Amino acid sequence: MSGLPDRVDIREVSLRDGLQIEAPIPLPAKLELLEAVVATGFREIEATAFVSPSKVPALADAAELAAELDRFRAERDVEFSALVAGPGGAKRAIAAGMGSIEYVVSAADGHSQANVGRSTAESTDLIADITRIAHEGGATIEVIIATAWDCPFDGPTNPRRVVDIAAAATELGADRLAIADTIGTTTPKRVADLVAAVRPVSGDIPLGAHFHNTRGAGLASAYAAVTAGITRLDASVGGLGGCPFAPGASGNIATEDLVYLLRDSGIEVDVDLQAAIAAADVARRVVGHDLPSALLRAGDRILH
Repeated sequence: MSGLPDRVDIREVSLRDGLQIEAPIPLPAKLELLEAVVATGFREIEATAFVSPSKVPALADAAELAAELDRFRAERDVEFSALVAGPGGAKRAIAAGMGSIEYVVSAADGHSQANVGRSTAESTDLIADITRIAHEGGATIEVIIATAWDCPFDGPTNPRRVVDIAAAATELGADRLAIADTIGTTTPKRVADLVAAVRPVSGDIPLGAHFHNTRGAGLASAYAAVTAGITRLDASVGGLGGCPFAPGASGNIATEDLVYLLRDSGIEVDVDLQAAIAAADVARRVVGHDLPSALLRAGDRILH
């Protein structure tokens, strides 16, 4: 598939992926960021992760944050999701009222061991249990395939490993799939090649993508994914975030930079650009340091 779609849906991940490598911030500060993010018009927001508090202390308040989401749901048409690392986390997420969960399977054994203490095969085997827990709890489940292109420990990922995980997730009843460039190494041609390889096994399941801008190719890779037919992308206001278990993995693609690119390419998005820049400024303030967003620094061309 080639060409550009009419619209792309962006899932905002600053509350989870964005904050997971930061020092813990108080719940009121997270809610301030969440309020700014909700005001941008996002329909999907990754709110937190039900994972080990000792491994990811920044997200130790997952249940407390989840308890605050109903008031945002009442104000806006938005779906909140939470990431889980195993069946225990899935049960806690469902108990906390999450209607959408994401389960990460790393395609590389080195990263899988560092991230969750299991091999890729062992993590893949858990898809069935986590899917059952989600569906019995009335929730949807997305399988995100991490280190889909490269691993900081194992080097380049064999695309066959990604395809096999995608095929297993499809067979086991996952509602959505995504491929993730966990350490920000991929480039446009590699993106197009992997999307083409995964498409035949993903069937009618929506396929999304998650990119980091660690090496400056994140936006170009996102555009390549859209050109290849991907219409669901993750992004984080300000470019906040990264993986705590992948050395050097910093800098999600900035939501406002992505919105700017898509809008000027004639692609519809549900995100208000000025509100996204304002949310990035809130993110910068609550974490207490500068962020890599280009739009946060330079602004929108239409205003100049």
